[in-house]
Amino acid sequence: MIKTGAQHTQSLRDGRQVYIDGAVAGDVTQHPAFRRSVESVARLYDFQSAEQNRELMTFEVPEGGDRANRIWQLPRNHAEMVERRKGLEAWTELHGGFLGRSPDHVASCISGMYMGREVFRDYDPARAKALEDYYRYARDNDIYLTYVIINPQADRSKGAHEQQDRFLAAGVVDEDSTGLTIRGAKMLATGGIMANEVLVTCIQPLRPGEEPYAVSFAIPLNTPGLKLLSRKSYEAAAQSVYDNPMASRFDENDAVVFFDDVKVPWDRVFVNQDTAMCMKQFQATPAHVHQNYQAQIRLMVKMRFLLGVARRITETNGVTDFPQVRETLGTLAAQCAMVDSLVHAMEIKGTQHGDYFIPDRHTLYSAQVLTQQLYAQVITTLRDLAGGGLIMLPSSVADFANPELREIIGKTQQSPAASSEGRVKFFKLAWDVIGSEYASRHTQYEMFYAGASFVTKGHSFRTFDWDRCTGLVDRMLDSYSLEDELTRLNVAAE
Repeated sequence: MIKTGAQHTQSLRDGRQVYIDGAVAGDVTQHPAFRRSVESVARLYDFQSAEQNRELMTFEVPEGGDRANRIWQLPRNHAEMVERRKGLEAWTELHGGFLGRSPDHVASCISGMYMGREVFRDYDPARAKALEDYYRYARDNDIYLTYVIINPQADRSKGAHEQQDRFLAAGVVDEDSTGLTIRGAKMLATGGIMANEVLVTCIQPLRPGEEPYAVSFAIPLNTPGLKLLSRKSYEAAAQSVYDNPMASRFDENDAVVFFDDVKVPWDRVFVNQDTAMCMKQFQATPAHVHQNYQAQIRLMVKMRFLLGVARRITETNGVTDFPQVRETLGTLAAQCAMVDSLVHAMEIKGTQHGDYFIPDRHTLYSAQVLTQQLYAQVITTLRDLAGGGLIMLPSSVADFANPELREIIGKTQQSPAASSEGRVKFFKLAWDVIGSEYASRHTQYEMFYAGASFVTKGHSFRTFDWDRCTGLVDRMLDSYSLEDELTRLNVAAE
C-alpha cells in the first residue's frame, strides 16, 4: 500500500498518449521534457515509504491493519487533522511548495467527497457506491490523481452547449449498459503527465441545456482515446540543474485533456448528467474545503521558502542591517505569519461533518482571497530586494569551465557572505523562483488556481457570519431611541 518512487515511475510506463512539440512523447519517465520532474515525484514516494517516516507519512486504515499515505486520511477530530497536516507539510518541504498538483491535492478532493458520501447516496445509491469503492481503491493503491474541472475558454459569453462545436467541452456523446462515452476537451491537467489517473468533472456553474457536461468520473490516463496535449516544457529548456534548479526539476506541467470517444465504465462514474449534483459534489460535501485546505498548507510552506530566498538575498548583498531592508523583511515576515496563522485557524475553528472533522470554511476562503493578491506582491518585493543581481549572472554553468572566465567571475560576482560560485548559484535559484518563465507561470498559477478573484470573494461573502456582525450594530442601535432623547430634552427644558 505504501508506494515507492521506483514503483510510481514504473506505473507511468503505461502507454499513455502525451503530445509535445508535434509528436507523441513516448516514455514520459525518460523524455527530456518530463524526466527530472518525474524523478522529483518519485522522491516524494521514497520519502513516504522510508521506515523513519512511517508515523509521519502514513496512518492505519480503519478496515484493517494496513497503512496508507496520510493524504487519504479522513480526520475525525482536531488532533487527527493536525497529524495529517504535519505529513503534508513535510512532503511539501521536499519541493518548496512548487508542485501545485502534487498527489495530496486531488486525493484531498476525493477524500472530501467520500466524507460527504451521504449527498451522493441521496442523489443515486449506485453512483455513491462507485465513489466509495473508488476512494478505497485509490487509497489502497496509492493512486496519484490529477483533475480537469473547467471547460476550454473559447467564447466565454456562451455556455458549453452554445459553442460552435457542441463537443468542444467534454461531454456525454453516448450512454449504454456498460457506461458513458465522452467526447471533447477539458482543462487543466496540472501534473497530469506524472499522475496515474484523472478526475474529470466541472466546478463551473452549469445551466439548463448543459446536462451532457455535468458528469464526474475518474479513469486511468492511459485509457484508449484519451490524449494529453502538453504546454511548452520549461524543463526541456532548462538543461542544467545549476542554471535552473527549479524549472529543471519541478516543472509539473499543465495539459489539455482531449477525449476521443473515451469509454467510461459505470463503476467509475460518480455523477451522470446532473447540473445540480455536479455543484453539490464540491459545495455540499467537504470536498472543496478539504482540497483547498491542502493548497493553503502548500502555500504556507512556499511562503517560508520565499522568505528564505528574501533573507538570503539581503545577506548575499550585505544589506540586511539597512533600516529600510529590515522594514521590508519585517513586512514579509508578517505576511508569511498571516498565511501560517490562517492555516492553523482553519484547524482550530474546524467543525464536525458527521463522523469527520473539517476545516473552517470561511477562514479557508478568507485565506484564498488574501493570498491570491499576496503572492504577486511578495514576488515584487523580492525583485526590489534583489535589484540587478538577478540579471547580471554568467550565461551558464559552462562559463565556469573556461579558466579565464572563471577568474573574471570571481572578481565580478563578489559577496560578503558567499564565494563567487556561491553567489552565482544562489542568484540562479532566486531568478528561477522570481523572474524566469517558470517563475512567471507560478505567479499566474497562485493568482488563479482557486478560480478568478470574484469567485473566491464570492465564497468569502457566502460563508461569512454576517448576522453576527449586523447583530452588533442592531444591539447598539437598540440601546437608544429617538423618543428617549426627546423625553430627555423635554425634561431638561422644564
